[in-house]
Amino acid sequence: MRSFIRHPSDIPIEYQADECSTGISQEYLHDISNAGLSFLSARAFDPGSRITIRISCVQPGFEARAQVVWCHRDGPGFMTGVAFVEPGDLYRARMVEQICHIEHYRAKVLASEGRQLDAEQAAHEWIQKFALNFPMLEDDQEV
Repeated sequence: MRSFIRHPSDIPIEYQADECSTGISQEYLHDISNAGLSFLSARAFDPGSRITIRISCVQPGFEARAQVVWCHRDGPGFMTGVAFVEPGDLYRARMVEQICHIEHYRAKVLASEGRQLDAEQAAHEWIQKFALNFPMLEDDQEV
């Protein structure tokens, strides 16, 4: 068993640039840090650009405004780092990340042990086993 928790990199996120009316693009979360999050984008963004981020695979869905802090080429795409505009959005994104970890745990238990857990049971077990190792961010301590 790992003594640390990796950020799930298969959390689908949607984003839409403020200046772009061509619609919503979908990618996958790469990382959540103490300032925002990063993802691999099919397009380049200028630092300072504003975008809207959505994570709709959880209920209730998560939506937040963000500002592009950095963007650099990474293989066929562009690794993009954004900072949330509203202070409470980072905390909300961390809650979404925990929910995704719990859902991963739930699927793993079903696949490896054949146990069907409801969301509450999975959350309870995940908290007992992994919550202490869930990496805290500076902003987590303030809430």
